[in-house]
Amino acid sequence: MRFSALKVFTQGLSGNKGWTPHWRDPEPKAEYDIILIGGGGHGLATAYYLAKNHGMKNIAVLEKGYIGGGNVGRNTTIVRANYFLPGNSEFYSHSLKLWEGLSSDLNYNVMFSQRGLINLFHSDGQRDAFARRGNAMVNQGDDAVLLDPDGVRKHLPYLDFDNGRFPIFGGLYHPRGGTARHDAVAWGYARGADQRGVDLIQNCEVTGIDIENGAVRGVQTSRGPIRAKKVAMVAAGRSGQVAAMAGMRLPVESHVLQAFVTEGLKPCIDHVVSFGMGHFYISQSDKGGLVFGGDLDFYASYGQRGNLPMKEHVMEAAMTLMPMIGKARVVRSWGGIMDMTPDGSPVIDTTDTDGLFVNCGWCYGGFKAVPASGYAYAHLIATGQPHETATGFRLDRFRTGVGLIDEEGTGSQHNLH
Repeated sequence: MRFSALKVFTQGLSGNKGWTPHWRDPEPKAEYDIILIGGGGHGLATAYYLAKNHGMKNIAVLEKGYIGGGNVGRNTTIVRANYFLPGNSEFYSHSLKLWEGLSSDLNYNVMFSQRGLINLFHSDGQRDAFARRGNAMVNQGDDAVLLDPDGVRKHLPYLDFDNGRFPIFGGLYHPRGGTARHDAVAWGYARGADQRGVDLIQNCEVTGIDIENGAVRGVQTSRGPIRAKKVAMVAAGRSGQVAAMAGMRLPVESHVLQAFVTEGLKPCIDHVVSFGMGHFYISQSDKGGLVFGGDLDFYASYGQRGNLPMKEHVMEAAMTLMPMIGKARVVRSWGGIMDMTPDGSPVIDTTDTDGLFVNCGWCYGGFKAVPASGYAYAHLIATGQPHETATGFRLDRFRTGVGLIDEEGTGSQHNLH
């Protein structure tokens, strides 16, 4: 079924009784050409682009739980292309271009809102760093505007500009940045992949990866063994556990990142705002809730929940930056599992096992990377060669030290990225 204004109108007249399910619920077949382990945003996007760009249809996406139940539904929905270093900048630039045409491509409204993103800076040193970043963004072909305090005040008059500890010196404005609806992104890619013949198999936990003579042969699952010529791991915060089934030890640590949402409020925050000194970021959803988050919890965990001290830290940062939201009631919070690499940048690569691929280490950048990650991973799986936007995301850089992409300049400690 294709969505259109006419379809919505006619279904409304008939009581909305003619809609069909977005995707099938198939039983797993005995064998596939490609198995994707993980039915989150990256896995679904990979399946979609394998079918759309490379004409491959005998594909299974195996999801331990339900579609959209992992990190793709546990984030603050921010989309941006304000990266600085070569290797990252061209990749996220490509991802933003895909975002801009995604609803049309999928025939599904992912609610992408280019409301603009403003990264605040609070010192002369930060101003210089953001000026360099803005120049790199412009050179990459993206947009960036350096704002002085009056320029920030024009866009964000409700901030505490006279804070004695963190005075606002200005901001880097990225007009094409914004937010999207995370559930809609998962559903749109799932629907698009299903329409092209991909089997989306929910409640199917992978319990083992079969390897014979240095080549992958398939997987063991809670619903029986499934053979495959190629197996692609794309399990986000569970990447280390999945890779261990293949005898691999990935250079990742899994950490919890909390997010929060308030009760619905009248429109008051038109942009995505990032507080440079407090590691706090906030936007307002279409339903009116303020969606915000901050730092990792700083201890390794697979629990999709967070600790109270970090909740307090995030609330303190919120009040420091914009005291006007102090009376808003927080109605819920959640935690996503971030697979953090030593240099803060991801991995899209082959492995030493023939036919086994890995996509992991997205740190804070997972949601905004969904389209380009799926696009590049599909290219790698289908052709055996890295996509031109992802040539720097090699796994062996952590062994050799060559080609590390330390975007934030914080060294090799996982939880600092």
